[in-house]
Amino acid sequence: MKLLAGTSKGLVIYERKASGWELSDIQFTGFPVSMLFVDTRNGYWWVGVSHRHWGQKLHYSTDEGKSWESVPTPSYRDYEYRPGKKVPLKKIWVMQSAGDDKPDCLWLGTEPGGLFYSEDNGKSFELVEGLWNHPSRMNDMEWFGAGKDYPFIHSIVVNPQNSDHVYIGVSCAGVFETKDAGKNWLPKNNGLRAAYLPNPKAEVGHDPHLLLMNQDNPQVIWQQNHCGIFRTDDAGENWFDVSGKDQFPYYGFALAIGDDEKTAWVIPAESDEKRIPKDLELAVYKTADSGKSWQAQLNGLPKPPVFEIVLRHSFVRKDKTLAFGTNNGNLYLSENEGENWFNLSNHLTSVNFLLLTN
Repeated sequence: MKLLAGTSKGLVIYERKASGWELSDIQFTGFPVSMLFVDTRNGYWWVGVSHRHWGQKLHYSTDEGKSWESVPTPSYRDYEYRPGKKVPLKKIWVMQSAGDDKPDCLWLGTEPGGLFYSEDNGKSFELVEGLWNHPSRMNDMEWFGAGKDYPFIHSIVVNPQNSDHVYIGVSCAGVFETKDAGKNWLPKNNGLRAAYLPNPKAEVGHDPHLLLMNQDNPQVIWQQNHCGIFRTDDAGENWFDVSGKDQFPYYGFALAIGDDEKTAWVIPAESDEKRIPKDLELAVYKTADSGKSWQAQLNGLPKPPVFEIVLRHSFVRKDKTLAFGTNNGNLYLSENEGENWFNLSNHLTSVNFLLLTN
């Protein structure tokens, strides 16, 4: 097994050997890695790099990082963000395969709020106009930045039983669903709460931080939201607040889920304004009963005070292994589903994205 850590100063790769986890390689040294994706259909590794001078770049490797090729990045050249206003590609946030039955097709989520699609394995991308032209996107009160100047698509969830059925998470706008491979989109935010809006139950304007779908039962989707932890068991028709007792855990960015429908992990933070661990304690919380109760998993984690948090794509699970990286460059790993943690590195820069892969 390998752990890929996309940091603000490069891609750091660890490998599980018989003797334990070892540093395997470092790529894109000195450059911010904003996105990682491993395509299990063909073995390609994808990396999005945010060059401060040259903008967004997209690279792939067919040999697990030994060599890299670049492809043209998506372009907003022919589109206006609002009438009369042009906006360039700000960031590549997430990539996802379009399904096993579409082996050359990829989805790409970006800032400023555009979803792109490729039918030639990433050699070119086209803006998904069905979403770009959605009436709500033209409204500054419904699609707007959350800590950014513009909205951004950070989650793409494809139904493993029907590749035409896709959900996206937009900060800020909410959850949107298509059942026809991107031609038409509907908001799916019933039951969510946007406490920062004049109407907290507005149809659009919510701030999901991350979406994850149960692969055995795609009716079940988990969401770490700006305003709590939410879960749906009816494919997004209704969301239910499953934040813990006295609304803790509640706020945060990171989320991981188990193979079963009832298990999830979160790493709480305290408020959008402060963005520090709750009570200055770096803690992982687990539920095994669909969010009815949450238990702290602290063994091996540092004692308070701790001032670092975990970003939305920096918490990952595969089999019994869990790993998370912090915005201060610390990397923690558990090989027994969070019961015990150990520190893998103290000296990385901000961890933006983590992946576990065979």
